[in-house]
Amino acid sequence: MGNRSVAFYTLGCKLNFSETSTLSRSLEAEGFVKKEFEEEADVYVINTCSVTENADRECRMLVRRIRRRAPGANVVITGCYAQLKPQEIAGIEGVDLVLGAAEKFNLAQHLDQLTKRPEGHSEAVVSSCDIEEIKGFNSSFSSNDRTRAFLKVQDGCDYTCSFCTIPLARGHSRSDSIEGVLENMKVLADSGVREIVLTGINLGDFGKGYDGGKSKETNFYDLIQAMDAVNGIDRIRISSIEPNLCSDEVIKFVAQSKKFQPHFHIPLQSGSDHILGLMRRRYKSGLYAERVELIKSIMPHCCIGVDVIVGFPGETDGHFKETFDFLHGIDISYLHVFTYSERDNTLAVTMPGKVPMQVRNERNKALRNLSYQKMSYFTEQNRGSKRPVLFEGADKNGMMEGYSDNYIKIQTPFRSEWVNQIVDWEI
Repeated sequence: MGNRSVAFYTLGCKLNFSETSTLSRSLEAEGFVKKEFEEEADVYVINTCSVTENADRECRMLVRRIRRRAPGANVVITGCYAQLKPQEIAGIEGVDLVLGAAEKFNLAQHLDQLTKRPEGHSEAVVSSCDIEEIKGFNSSFSSNDRTRAFLKVQDGCDYTCSFCTIPLARGHSRSDSIEGVLENMKVLADSGVREIVLTGINLGDFGKGYDGGKSKETNFYDLIQAMDAVNGIDRIRISSIEPNLCSDEVIKFVAQSKKFQPHFHIPLQSGSDHILGLMRRRYKSGLYAERVELIKSIMPHCCIGVDVIVGFPGETDGHFKETFDFLHGIDISYLHVFTYSERDNTLAVTMPGKVPMQVRNERNKALRNLSYQKMSYFTEQNRGSKRPVLFEGADKNGMMEGYSDNYIKIQTPFRSEWVNQIVDWEI
């Protein structure tokens, strides 16, 4: 029997993608051959998410697909959903192994144990511990794309937002050391990556829970200053940062940095202070507006993305109008709109004022339309200006695409000499 083959499937966020990539490299180092998920493999690993709707359904569907394609394969489920509901997943027919948050990085050892099971043993093995016990940080980065890599620098969250299960799925906030981050940056630079996207669950909390070495307390501002000085990487983006942690010094630093791109993604969740209170967010809409104003006053060309949740319990038409008007009135560039969905073990589930699904969907649509208008307006403001665009390698029906420093998507006929190159482009 030659080397065993493994295929991966990732649901959810950029952090999950960077972790899947790291798991894949660790198995390849153990002699596994990597296959595409649609191909036949000996082992399939599904990295799940607890935020996306229907995690359970998606999981079952993927397992069914695997069983049809490769009935003898081992199926491993890991990620946030596996941490939150291990027994539920273990009950899915065809699942062999469920790994919680602490165990997923020991995937190779667990697979080794799996092959030693007695013949005919069909019950899934569950390996997960209480999330409170998870202390260490596992660094990860995605490396399947030469142009752009997601680099995980922080994990977990100490916030207690009333709608969110992430602290239950990923544990307390903890971080890599600055030295660890810089080492990963060098590895990525050597592999030809031009752009790094910094990822974490609560990025602005970087430095918390880091106990390696006896270094002084570090924070996100220290990290971005250190990263800015590393040679070999041209562009760095901050994937998402809470408004209360997106400090004036961070904003001013990005404005004068050569590497950090003029692009912020700042979750808002609601433009109504009443709803923000129910959500247990750590700011009011006024602070959010100030952040946007400061960014735009020193970087008028900066792109600002926003996360919003519609249909939260207790959100009346009046509260939604507050959110809509607030977003309409501030100078942001696009929205990621989420329809509130009930999550077990969260405070929001017990709150009164449940919003009918149809109303949630209508509000979602209204904000998606607003997002389209905002992005069109932002692109229009940039028309005629020259911006550096990093082109990606994929030939999509004779076209290639890339993003400007301020996150405007550019499409142009494919030219191989532009792959992974930064080109000055008139928008």
